[in-house]
Amino acid sequence: MSKELTDLEKSLQAAKRQFVSSAKKTKRDLDRQRKKLRTEIDRATKRAKRTSDQLQKKAERLANSTNAKTKRELRKQIRKLEKAYAEAKSDAAQFREDLKPVLEDLKNARDHLAHALKLDKAMANIKKELEKRGGKKKTAKKKPAKKKAAKKKATKKKVAKKKVAKKKVTKKKLAKKRATKKKASKKKAA
Repeated sequence: MSKELTDLEKSLQAAKRQFVSSAKKTKRDLDRQRKKLRTEIDRATKRAKRTSDQLQKKAERLANSTNAKTKRELRKQIRKLEKAYAEAKSDAAQFREDLKPVLEDLKNARDHLAHALKLDKAMANIKKELEKRGGKKKTAKKKPAKKKAAKKKATKKKVAKKKVAKKKVTKKKLAKKRATKKKASKKKAA
């Protein structure tokens, strides 16, 4: 019975890994396809704009020209440019139509990937919870003991105290100080 459960658990884990990897691959492929179609749309749009500009210039030249032969040539070039413009516009429209299902599939693929990642996280949380309750315990790998690095004692730098130069008291000042002290002591005594 336990062997069957172990086999089921292994197949569940394999299915989960396959689900996550296929969801990531699908999203990546669809993203690539979306980018490719976007660049094709941009190219077709630029080609249509460039053709439109050329068409406008040719039309202006046709309006200003008086020579019949030049007019014929310009009309011929204008027809070609109109065809190229219509083709570029239709290409851009077709690429936009092709892009719609890709965007829809991409949205679904993103949802599936989010679902797969949430499932993966939920299963990991359940596994942790079971291990806390006393289920299957992981065997801890022995880690090699790290050598303790000898700690250096922080030594305080002795700061040399600067000698403060004392002012020499002059005899007059010393005499004044003594006199004020005597007066103060006499007042207190009195």
